[in-house]
Amino acid sequence: MSRVAVIVAVVSVTAGLLAGCGKDKDAALVDAGGPITCEVKHGTKLGIATGNATGVFSVLGNAYADQIALATDGKVLAKAAETLASVQNIQQLAAGKYQVAFAQADTAADAVLGTGTFDGNKQPVQALSRLYPSYTEVIVRADSGITSVADLRGKRVSTGTPKSGTEVMARRVLRAGGLNPDSDIAVHRLELTKAVAGMKDGSLDALFFTGGLPTPGLTELFRTAKGQFRFLDTSAELVGMRIQSPAYELGVIPAATYGLAEDVPSIVVPNVLLVRDNLDADVACVLTKALFDRKAQLEQANSAAKGIVRDHARDTGPVPLHRGAEHALAN
Repeated sequence: MSRVAVIVAVVSVTAGLLAGCGKDKDAALVDAGGPITCEVKHGTKLGIATGNATGVFSVLGNAYADQIALATDGKVLAKAAETLASVQNIQQLAAGKYQVAFAQADTAADAVLGTGTFDGNKQPVQALSRLYPSYTEVIVRADSGITSVADLRGKRVSTGTPKSGTEVMARRVLRAGGLNPDSDIAVHRLELTKAVAGMKDGSLDALFFTGGLPTPGLTELFRTAKGQFRFLDTSAELVGMRIQSPAYELGVIPAATYGLAEDVPSIVVPNVLLVRDNLDADVACVLTKALFDRKAQLEQANSAAKGIVRDHARDTGPVPLHRGAEHALAN
């Protein structure tokens, strides 16, 4: 067997074991200080918190887990887990259930500052790198007559799963559009697959999802129900969004992403790759190196990874960059 085949086989055999590697009790994963060598022991096991099964966090998280094993010759074995995404990811990262987590930058900022969802409870997390941007994707039925966020009043709307970055974004967009997310809409807190099904069967009028481009679940929606759905322009809500967090920017969902008739303005938020602040610096260094050394392979998994740019990797503020990541990026 080739070296790559052996490593893949090892990953497959040990996958079941990794589900139990969560609780952060392995002293080898705790930073003891001292110089950084970027060398790790064989058998280092990590759990990666991602997101909804048909979202980009999940797709890239699984690809990243595979590439970590390949980049380290099997020394580090990682297992990506489907989760409710950003808020839950950070909570479980801080609790030691996972060692790496994908998160939106706005939620990560709330976590380290102890604001928003984390009001009064600062979380012990740091960043390995800034990642690609996520886009606020608001889908409505083409014949619904909904042309603005304000038009969602009284409608059945999926705001994403509880404790997800999508839910944080959806609630903030609704507020920026003059709506109370708790009383002005019929809230459905669904993961993406169920939200897409609800749009198809008519039980939902709109769905929110925040993710990289393309989002696999939405690609499937626009492929199988061509012409039945469209995106809602959220650019008018940017001013109100920036009052809630300076992390938000204006971007564009290119028409070609989902076979649309034209580009759609969208509110954009960066993503970050997080670890606990006490993660072993050598492990953090190895993980950061793998992210950039295997970037081409991540792009093959989902083109959103093209937005992972080394020159912007340190732009994670107010989330501190982990010292192991700083070492990797400096060498």
